Amino acid sequence: MRISELLDRQEHPLYSFEFFPPKDDAGEKQLWETLDTLASMNPDFVSVTYGANGSQRDRTLGVTRRLSTQTSVRTMGHLTCVDQSTTDLCTVIDEYAAHGVDHIFAIRGDMPGGPTMGWHPHPEGLNNATELVELIRARGDFCIGVAAFPDPHPSHHDPDLDARILKEKWDAGASFAITQLFFRAQSYVDLVDRVRSLGCPIPIIPGIMPITLISQVMRFAELSGTEVPAQVRARLESVAEDSSAVRESGTQIASELCQELLDLGAPGLHFFTQNRSAATRSIWENLRR
Repeated sequence: MRISELLDRQEHPLYSFEFFPPKDDAGEKQLWETLDTLASMNPDFVSVTYGANGSQRDRTLGVTRRLSTQTSVRTMGHLTCVDQSTTDLCTVIDEYAAHGVDHIFAIRGDMPGGPTMGWHPHPEGLNNATELVELIRARGDFCIGVAAFPDPHPSHHDPDLDARILKEKWDAGASFAITQLFFRAQSYVDLVDRVRSLGCPIPIIPGIMPITLISQVMRFAELSGTEVPAQVRARLESVAEDSSAVRESGTQIASELCQELLDLGAPGLHFFTQNRSAATRSIWENLRR
């Protein structure tokens, strides 16, 4: 079954993992070791992020291809509009299809420097994720995921606009959404309410960032325009001198958020693993207790 069908059935909350393409052979070895470790958790799907430049793109396609052809896990490839012509995008879409990858996560992507930098489309490319969804839909029979923003996108700080854009992506053919990282369950609830008020039923899966390093989570939060709540910062900073205590506290914070989201009816959880398994597995085990 496709992800959309699993979400329609809702027999259980979906659990999924996101990985990024390794930069070198050592990183690739770590990635596959992480995948082997997390495989025992029987994820409903995994995804691999996308870099538009040549070497990153090739590694994305290579990892995605290997996952699709050499494992039994449901695999979703990512695709962005950044620095690519429509012809380039069609080539990648066709490559995914040729290797049995029938799920694509379609995002506009950010310019170098992050989401607050002005967007400059490729002169022969696309302007936004909605156009990318339309292109993928016209290119083949794909199940398409898109991004959602519990906290306002940092380029415009308008949550109502974010909701309207998500509805446009649904109308264009998207099947489900995965959120950017966030730290307040209420942010997710408010996003769902805004989207439903527009008559849009798109399933929205929370994206979860396991916290293992204070500096890392602060950097990711800044790049995505997400506020780290004062109580979260206080809990982390109280153990800042002890790296193992930071990981333990971060795992507990994420576990509490995940449980609250599931209690509120979230259809699943998508973990941004950073190609490591320990924190994600700890959160998963906490939720099963």
